[in-house]
Amino acid sequence: MSIEKNLKKIRVQIPENVQLVCVSKFQPNKAILEAYHLGERIFGESRVQELCEKQKSLPGDIQWHFIGHLQTNKVKYIVPFVDLIHAVDSFRLLEEIDRNARKIGRVVRCLLEIHIARESSKFGFLPEQLIEMLKGEGWKNLHNVQICGLMGMATYTDNQTQIRQEFRNLKLLYDQLKDSFFSNEASFRELSIGMSNDFQIAIEEGSTIVRLGTCIFGERNCTVIT
Repeated sequence: MSIEKNLKKIRVQIPENVQLVCVSKFQPNKAILEAYHLGERIFGESRVQELCEKQKSLPGDIQWHFIGHLQTNKVKYIVPFVDLIHAVDSFRLLEEIDRNARKIGRVVRCLLEIHIARESSKFGFLPEQLIEMLKGEGWKNLHNVQICGLMGMATYTDNQTQIRQEFRNLKLLYDQLKDSFFSNEASFRELSIGMSNDFQIAIEEGSTIVRLGTCIFGERNCTVIT
């Protein structure tokens, strides 16, 4: 099935209040441009070098989201242009984003990644760790980052009941944090959950951002990419 047909099929399944991030990692520029010319403007990448190369060569009005695990020593490369960083998994990383953003006078939007899956390979704060961080004062002194919500990845499983419960638990945590720490912050409104295999469940459980790659572009060719 073509990218155009895939996007048409997906678009009717996503409510207007849910943002679609087209996950373009390992996809050639040609495929990204096809989605772009069909009206898509938000694309997600998970490798810094690949993102920087694409940002230089593709249209300037693309909103680039960084959705992968971000190392602190690579923050400086994406801070000048990234629209949203999805997977902030430590206070140290949040500090590094703030430090680099301050140098160039930007405020960078970020989501805090929560470890909700039953897989040790996934990253993210444990809920109790995040609450402990937010009880402190340090994050309030970071004026060049804007915490806009939470992000999580469910366990890779066919068990839809388990996936739904993991998403539901994250939504409950989001509501708790909104009430306790961000009640006066209109910017804290995003819940980035849902990928190609589980986005319908995620939407039912409160997702505001879904990250879809395979069901738009097909299976990835994990060699890059021009």
